[in-house]
Amino acid sequence: MNGVRAALRFTGVPPWLLDKRPKLPSRNWLIFLSFTSSCVGLYAYDRRQCRAIRQEYIDKVKDFAEERVDSMYRPRRVTVYGGRWPGDEDYDQSLKYFRKYVKARPILVAAAVDFTMVGGKRLGDVAERVADFIKAQRRREAGLDIVPEVYRSLPMYVPPDKEQEYYLEGGIIIIGRPTFKEFMEGLKRGWTEPLDKVDREELLAQELEADGRFDDVEEGDLPSQQQPSPLAPMAYPTSSAPLPIIPPLPPIALVPFTNLLGFTKIPLMIWDWFNRRHHVRNGAEAAYRVIVGQTRPFVGPADDSVETDLDFDVACERWLKKSLFDIPKDTDKAREKFYTELKTKLETARALARGTREPTKDEVHNPPPTEVELRTERLDKEKRWRGDLAGWQIIHPDTRTAWDGRFRDVLRVYTDPKK
Repeated sequence: MNGVRAALRFTGVPPWLLDKRPKLPSRNWLIFLSFTSSCVGLYAYDRRQCRAIRQEYIDKVKDFAEERVDSMYRPRRVTVYGGRWPGDEDYDQSLKYFRKYVKARPILVAAAVDFTMVGGKRLGDVAERVADFIKAQRRREAGLDIVPEVYRSLPMYVPPDKEQEYYLEGGIIIIGRPTFKEFMEGLKRGWTEPLDKVDREELLAQELEADGRFDDVEEGDLPSQQQPSPLAPMAYPTSSAPLPIIPPLPPIALVPFTNLLGFTKIPLMIWDWFNRRHHVRNGAEAAYRVIVGQTRPFVGPADDSVETDLDFDVACERWLKKSLFDIPKDTDKAREKFYTELKTKLETARALARGTREPTKDEVHNPPPTEVELRTERLDKEKRWRGDLAGWQIIHPDTRTAWDGRFRDVLRVYTDPKK
């Protein structure tokens, strides 16, 4: 041992290293190292499984992109609907889920399937966009909207019948139950409401103008109890009566999606972060079903089945934030507060505009809103309040998913391919 020490001393290694006795880390260090290594292991395992699942499905679908086609071939195009998740300030979460797990770098791209994403910044936007799309299609078929001759001569012009055929060859992907309920509501409105072109903002402005809150009365008081005059109901044009039979629609892929929000959901968020492979597999399976294209009839509410497709992903509704159920009450409070303040603001705006009093120092540096600005502000607030209430009413857990008996023979759902 003395020779070893002498050798270490001449090589520059401190001899005291031989006297060092290894010992186990302390209890706290053992706990820390065990926890850290477990988390790293779980994370590494989960992400490795995610890559394997993606590659598995990419290998399954890559042959679809290698099929020979002519120069005029148009790839299949699916329409992806992803509405705003209620309560989330980021309105794009559902479409982000699609891009991350269904598109999945790049299962749809590997199969040469194109897609168009349709979202919404507020609740109810998807329902309006679906309804407007169907009404536009009905108007073209009814001859109410004619394409100008100058557009027909363009080389990229596609006749409506060819465009409809191309649309049916694609498909529809719906992300989450809130989007599904909005889609079904828009589908029903599109095939039942009249075809008149309606400027919703203009109709709302007329209704607000008729309630008398901006009437210039001598007492300077604003009538708060006067009800708006009812608008005349719109009559169906002869060419826009509801069709007894709905034309075929593209098949639908239903993709479950739950957006966890709130402090109490943090444990579930942590669990979800270590189990992304389940989302990857669900998204890859949905994309694979769309690519292969096998379908089944949509199970409606009277098809002798206990569970119908209208109950798709209904379990996610129990994770909605409790504060969402206060939307009607909170809206009433905000509306009452606004109209209470509106009276004073309007009196100030008219007094300054008519010159009946001089502006104060604060009003010189910070001019109060004019009557025109108050009218615009009121229109914007009422549009937002009414839109939020209507959108929440569509996706409320107690609201049944919209249904029309005519959908029974035209709606189809993508299903797992037969081996």
